[in-house]
Amino acid sequence: MSAMYASLFPQGPTKNLVLLATPIDFAPEAPGPLGLWTLAFRKGYFDPDSLVETFGNVPADRVGRFIEGAAGTTRPISSSYIGAYATWWWERILMRDKSVEAFLAACKWVDEGVPFPGEAFRQWIRNFYQKNKLVKGELELRGRRVDLSNIRCPVLNIAGSKDFICPLPQAEVTMNLIGSQDKKFLVLDAGHLGLMASPVAKEELWPSVRYWLEPRSR
Repeated sequence: MSAMYASLFPQGPTKNLVLLATPIDFAPEAPGPLGLWTLAFRKGYFDPDSLVETFGNVPADRVGRFIEGAAGTTRPISSSYIGAYATWWWERILMRDKSVEAFLAACKWVDEGVPFPGEAFRQWIRNFYQKNKLVKGELELRGRRVDLSNIRCPVLNIAGSKDFICPLPQAEVTMNLIGSQDKKFLVLDAGHLGLMASPVAKEELWPSVRYWLEPRSR
């Protein structure tokens, strides 16, 4: 949403744009597990209309469990929920590590989603996953075409090398689409959640964001 806003209002007020695990190309060469929705669309397997007509607002557990299930089928056990609970058991029972509190807080955050508005879900699936309109320059908001080349402000684009929700190809393409001269693509050794809440986040991500924003925010 922030990228689309910046493209529609290049004159401001956006001064700097930080994209964190932001998918832009939903049908890259390596789409990742969630990108398989696009392949399913081409074969007519998934129809978001049926889900919206059945539930109205899509229940939070349907969206969240699908994402976790899709990602979990392709990533190694060490980085899945199974691996996470194994690590928790080791630290809590054997090592008595207080970091378990942080782990439980992250689990609580992941499991406390809210229902996804039905019409927004329909448009999200159709326009982004199915038709990939954002990359093609075919997406319109209130009658105005979203052209990412209109983004002129400094951009820091951050992605995780182990992110199965937003794989690198979905985020990296942004660098070729925006019109900014001042732009940086930062790849960190982390997954989707780990980008924001992990040792990598504490030691690398947030310091990098601070040092990037500081001289550009005066």
